[in-house]
Amino acid sequence: MAVLKVIEILASSKDSWEEATRNAVNEAGKSVKNIRSVYVREQSCVIDNDKITHFRVNVKITFEVN
Repeated sequence: MAVLKVIEILASSKDSWEEATRNAVNEAGKSVKNIRSVYVREQSCVIDNDKITHFRVNVKITFEVN
């Protein structure tokens, strides 16, 4: 039986929510191993001069604990 742990990560991207999600997983992967899934909990944007400048995500990353 596997033991799983969930952490919450905030990440951003200048290009898309998808890239922000990838950034979250890539950064988490530097210190967390055995990542199993990512759940996008919230999405938001930063607006400057009526234009989107950053896409933000709040994600939950699930990984297996050894």
